[in-house]
Amino acid sequence: MSTRKLILTALVCGLAILIAGGVKLIQVSDKETTVEVLSMGETATLGDMTVSVVDIAESGEATLVRVTMVGVELASGAADGWRMLADGLVAEPLLVQDHPDACDVVSVATPVTCVVGFGPADSEPTIAYVRAGEQSQWAS
Repeated sequence: MSTRKLILTALVCGLAILIAGGVKLIQVSDKETTVEVLSMGETATLGDMTVSVVDIAESGEATLVRVTMVGVELASGAADGWRMLADGLVAEPLLVQDHPDACDVVSVATPVTCVVGFGPADSEPTIAYVRAGEQSQWAS
C-alpha cells in the first residue's frame, strides 16, 4: 500500500471518529439533570430504607442532624450512608457515642429517630443519604 493511501485512510478514520464523538456529545447535551432537594421532614425511599431529616442543630463544636430511619434491621452502622455538604466539602459522619440519641440500631418495622454527628459548618449544610445506588438530599 502506498503512503498516500495510508494517509488518506488515517484521515477518513479520524473524520469518522470526530463525527461519532460529535453525535454522542449532542445526545448527552440535551439531557437535563435535575436534583431534587427535599425540605426538613420530607421522606425518601432509597432501596429498602425509608429516611428523613427531621432537623439540623449547629453548635461551635459539631453539626447534629436528627434523622428518622426504617426498613432494614441494622445492629450497628446506622450512620453509614449519611453525608454533609458544607463549606464546599463533603463530610463523613463523626462518631457521637456520648449523645444519648446517637444512631446505632435501625428496625425493619418501627421508625427510629436518632442523631448523626458531623464536624462544625460555617455555611448552611445540605444533608445527603446514599443507599442502593440512589441519593436524596435535604436542606433547610
